[in-house]
Amino acid sequence: MLDENDDIHPLFAGAPDTTAFRKLRKRIVRQTREAIEQYGMIERGARWLVCLSGGKDSYTLLAVLHELQWRGLLPVDILACNLDQGQPGFPATVLPEFLQKMGVPHRIEYQDTYSIVVDKVPQGRTFCALCSRLRRGNLYRIAREEGCSAVVLGHHRDDILETFFMNLFHGGRLATMPPKLVNEEGDLFVYRPLAHVAEEDCDKFARAMNYPIIPCDLCGSQDGLQRQQVKQILDGWERNSPGRRQVMFRALMNARPSHLLDPGLFDFAGLTRGSQKGSEDDGIPKLR
Repeated sequence: MLDENDDIHPLFAGAPDTTAFRKLRKRIVRQTREAIEQYGMIERGARWLVCLSGGKDSYTLLAVLHELQWRGLLPVDILACNLDQGQPGFPATVLPEFLQKMGVPHRIEYQDTYSIVVDKVPQGRTFCALCSRLRRGNLYRIAREEGCSAVVLGHHRDDILETFFMNLFHGGRLATMPPKLVNEEGDLFVYRPLAHVAEEDCDKFARAMNYPIIPCDLCGSQDGLQRQQVKQILDGWERNSPGRRQVMFRALMNARPSHLLDPGLFDFAGLTRGSQKGSEDDGIPKLR
């Protein structure tokens, strides 16, 4: 797509003509396509509401989905959507101007959920949980109004891994953000096509493309969050053992219910001698 100036989507105009960037773009596109196919996200002729916050992840998501669509590998209609939640200092003109310039079909929705959150959340507590619920409810409404079958979010590999550890440390359960789910009402899919993409790659891509990044801490509610604490732990592990994040992420794709402790997932009571022939692995990693 980047070889001929008259054969590129405007989202890729001015892309760096370097080997490093081409490899980066190719990796992100490949990993996104793998996730879309692996988790069965494509419904031919469907319409997706692609949520755009103005952060590096959502810009990367929007660009990669358009590239896949441009190549004929994503046979869906894409509608970009930004929900302006009334946060103080939010640059309301940045995204509309960007999307208009790029020729991307879009909807900008203003809903002052920020005032609701400030009123409901006790002083000193973080806003994120309630803010997220209100945002998600509005996005579901918009998706229905626009005839979309899926709400598409920009969560990446590191978001998914951090959520797993937040649930492990604070929630007492083994769970994370799934790449595909159905909402509680049962009428919409929620997709995360960047599930296999590293946060670092999203950051490099968005910065290389010089997309107008909007900070995610406008509400001033980010300091001291559990997610930030988990991120710091994972950063430390990654520094001490490069590649550790990807190893842990692969573990989420290689669950063994018979080697956990949930009787709802595995019938321990019904286990008999000879019923699991050849499965003597005790779950302890072997030293090599």
